[in-house]
Amino acid sequence: MNTHKVAKFTLLKHSALEQDSMHSLLISLLRGLAALQVAAAHLRAEIFPGFKTVADPSLWYQVLALATGFAHQAVVVFFLISGWLVGGSLLNKIGQPDALKLYAVDRVTRLWTVLIPTFGLIVLIGMVTNTVDPGRPDLGSAGAYSLLSFAGNLFGLQTIAVPNFGGNYVLWSLANESWYYLMFPLLLIGFTSKARGKRALAAAAFALAAAFVTFPILIYLAVWLLGTAFSRIKIDCSNTLRVLVFAVLAMLSLYYRVKGSNDDLVPASFVQDMILSIVFLMLLSSMQFKADSSSRLLARVKKGANFFSDFSFTLYVVHVPVIGLLTYYGLAWFGTRRLAPADPASALIYAGVLAGIVAFAYLFYLAFEAHTPRVRRLVKARLLQAKNKGAQGSSMPAGS
Repeated sequence: MNTHKVAKFTLLKHSALEQDSMHSLLISLLRGLAALQVAAAHLRAEIFPGFKTVADPSLWYQVLALATGFAHQAVVVFFLISGWLVGGSLLNKIGQPDALKLYAVDRVTRLWTVLIPTFGLIVLIGMVTNTVDPGRPDLGSAGAYSLLSFAGNLFGLQTIAVPNFGGNYVLWSLANESWYYLMFPLLLIGFTSKARGKRALAAAAFALAAAFVTFPILIYLAVWLLGTAFSRIKIDCSNTLRVLVFAVLAMLSLYYRVKGSNDDLVPASFVQDMILSIVFLMLLSSMQFKADSSSRLLARVKKGANFFSDFSFTLYVVHVPVIGLLTYYGLAWFGTRRLAPADPASALIYAGVLAGIVAFAYLFYLAFEAHTPRVRRLVKARLLQAKNKGAQGSSMPAGS
């Protein structure tokens, strides 16, 4: 048991990415819970009337509305964890041979093995719901189902140059992620490269990217970078202090849920999100100690956390089109897309629909995202093979 009475901050030489640590368990748990929170929030918004429009909401609906109102904070947590894992991993590898090439492969395969099948699913659902006319494909315009929008969403241009593909509004956050994946290596090169020309080129490229993206994307890069920075900070403290930090985090989350800005990540929400981020990362950095491998309870929690964490990305990107399909059939079969917040049976229907969405996301994950490591290995093997062939060709004598 940790007996430190005062918190001790240590700057680590390598980012903390150990899988057998308590902070790793917390990351897995929160990734799954954050995706579930976002799906639950959007489902409630789509199949129930807006909470403020209900004259006398029942107690169970008040609880549901409160419990499913943390989607904003969940996205912030996604960015912080991404900065910790993705940025921290690149920090550990920068300077190694082909580090940036392998990083690019990791990032592209991470996104595209999920997004391309999801876009196909969106088109299929659009055809079922008569939103897409298969006989008249949208090839040239910048419509939500166009090829231009398809390509733009793969490269993080949604909300900047093209709409979210198929109206899947959660894709906005992936524009942030895509640009952070690009801008962080440019920052690293600008600060770490020994070649003055490379530093200048990286700085110019970063400035160009900063000028191109929207202002909310740019300022929330600070949140992502904060996650990266804290991956190098270890906090040794007592369990009492750790519980206190958790209590502060919970109270701030509840306060911002009720009084703060809870829509998109915009300048108006930036200060509250930075405050919440710092407290969250202090908790995460204080959890960098080995998990008790003999604890059966921890083993079960870890198993459940890893299960939901594995398909959290898939759940995040597929739940909106699936909700759209379900509400379409709800209107067709029952004449309404809305459930009654005064009817307790609606709570059971809501829970059943949410469970169905999660189950579908898991099956979709098994079909596509679960194969990301294999796709990644194949791409890296091809790159290495091409590099070896190039090296052999350049070493051959002239005229051979």
